[in-house]
Amino acid sequence: MTNLKFTSNTKTPARSEKDSSGDTRPVRREQALVPPVDIRENNEMVLLVADMPGVSPETLKVEWAHERLTIEGTISADLPENMISVDADLRGSHYQRQFKLGQEIDSEKIKAELKNGVLTLALPKRGDHRVRQIPVSA
Repeated sequence: MTNLKFTSNTKTPARSEKDSSGDTRPVRREQALVPPVDIRENNEMVLLVADMPGVSPETLKVEWAHERLTIEGTISADLPENMISVDADLRGSHYQRQFKLGQEIDSEKIKAELKNGVLTLALPKRGDHRVRQIPVSA
């Protein structure tokens, strides 16, 4: 079984900014939404499925660095002409989630597909990390 470690970068630390009078005041950026995911695994790969409604392929970023997989997406809610949004259940404008996957994933062969707000990532395992059956002779 793959050793997955989940980290959620949902809180953006406060930073300081000077206002017009020269005083420093804390500024908080918007909190990222954490997309719910389903993770399945077999001998060949790990399959990660994340719900990210409102995200388009143009606003989606999938990145692999230092054995960490990061998914980020900006929500783009296109409203019909002459309409404005007065209320929304979704409180945020972007998703972000990070996974520490380890060395067993073959990062060169990762495939991503976004369809109807559902991101599917196929994360193939390296050959030397696959389970194989050893024949036993009598």
